[in-house]
Amino acid sequence: MPDSDLKFSLILATVGRTEDVANFLAHLASQSYRCFELVVVDQNQDDRLTPVLASYSARFPLQRCRSAPGLSLARNVGLKRANGNVIAFPDDDCWYPPDLLGRVAHALIVHPELGGVTGRPVDKSFSRFHKDSGPINKHNVFLRCSSVTMFLRRSVVDAVGEFDENLGVGSTGGRIAGEETDYLLRALEAGFQFYFDADIEVFHREPALLYDRKSDRKARAYNTALGYLLRKYRYPFWYVGRTWLRSLGGAGVSVLAWNFPKARYHVAVLEGRIAGWLNAKRSTNK
Repeated sequence: MPDSDLKFSLILATVGRTEDVANFLAHLASQSYRCFELVVVDQNQDDRLTPVLASYSARFPLQRCRSAPGLSLARNVGLKRANGNVIAFPDDDCWYPPDLLGRVAHALIVHPELGGVTGRPVDKSFSRFHKDSGPINKHNVFLRCSSVTMFLRRSVVDAVGEFDENLGVGSTGGRIAGEETDYLLRALEAGFQFYFDADIEVFHREPALLYDRKSDRKARAYNTALGYLLRKYRYPFWYVGRTWLRSLGGAGVSVLAWNFPKARYHVAVLEGRIAGWLNAKRSTNK
């Protein structure tokens, strides 16, 4: 397959950010691999992005559309606009190194059997991500898949369909994560193969973790999504229990260190994982 046959459609859902979007566009404009389009799904109520997007409209193919709130909803809107044969989902606060698309294209050309590849997000909040490359399966997907580093062939998207709008930031179910993992798990169940390449890196702005009440609420919601996925995809209880014990252990270590705000954070993680798992059966049977 020649390089020219691989066209990337980058679906960027965004709300509330301007400088970060400008930073992503500046790095995108410097890509060595030029066969791509950007689909911006704008969820702002104003036109703050108009001047930012206008300054790049002549540098690469760019289309803009509007969407109601919700990350998965926005990505589904973008999927209807994308016409490339490799689909990606950058965050509005990430950025690509100049050889990123070239690296991904090379991996997909060399391995036509793969339905897609993922890479490693460079951000301390992803510190537990695997450092070694290898195939993705049901048991390692949580540490080898992040939406900002997920590149899927069109054949996968055509087979799997839309993102679950009950998952992801802005979802009505309160599960503010997990939409990309759910998508990849559905693809794995459909028989597609994926590979995690630790040398494919996407930079991501690191969120501040303050161990305050807001962080606790966010951690609980994130991990409710994890618990939900563990139940939905019938992970064995030893696997589920291990995730509970890890957060319980984090709370215990924090108590021993007299770091009670951090201990409370780990308890919120545990609460989310248990609640998501317990409530998933009722949700998935609707």
